[in-house]
Amino acid sequence: MGQNSFRPRTFFVCRRQSQPSQFTDLSAIILTHNHPDHIDADSLKEIINNNPNAVVLANTEIKNKLAEKQITVEAFETGTRQVGKFNIEAFDAPQEKILADEIPQNTAYVIDNVFVHPGDSLAESVAKHSETKILALPTMAPWETELQTFNFAKKMSPQYVVPIHDGYAKEFFLESRYENFQKFLKRENIEFQWMNKAGDFFEI
Repeated sequence: MGQNSFRPRTFFVCRRQSQPSQFTDLSAIILTHNHPDHIDADSLKEIINNNPNAVVLANTEIKNKLAEKQITVEAFETGTRQVGKFNIEAFDAPQEKILADEIPQNTAYVIDNVFVHPGDSLAESVAKHSETKILALPTMAPWETELQTFNFAKKMSPQYVVPIHDGYAKEFFLESRYENFQKFLKRENIEFQWMNKAGDFFEI
């Protein structure tokens, strides 16, 4: 989260498609859950070093895990708070079921009642924020089908969809899925924003 902009990034940094040095002028770094495709401790340390005034916000589980790596986190998993020019709401959004020994605590965030990031969740607690202008939509994950993704987007009824959680897809497959989501979401008057390259953005 910059001084005047909000920049969701996850797997791009883990895959070195983005460099930690690119993240500057941040006022906050917000983490949804403790999965390696969402948190890379080494990259996070570098981003924090480059942004010494930025606050790191996350749930209690993440706070405790990152404390083991000498990373200071402020627990923020429910309620609202102001960070710079942004109003942020945090709420519990249970992680979808996956093949794993442990299911992490997942926290969703709403920025200025305009942008909702559910983390790895399609929970009813997220759906309560339907008609938020921009939805960060997990488009490919081991815990969801294409139809579940589409139906969740319809249920949320945003004006724009920003695709997330597609970093493990091959490029040729990613493009075909983007095209398909774009086609069907357009019928629902939802604009799908292509975000398949590091540095891609759109302005509202």
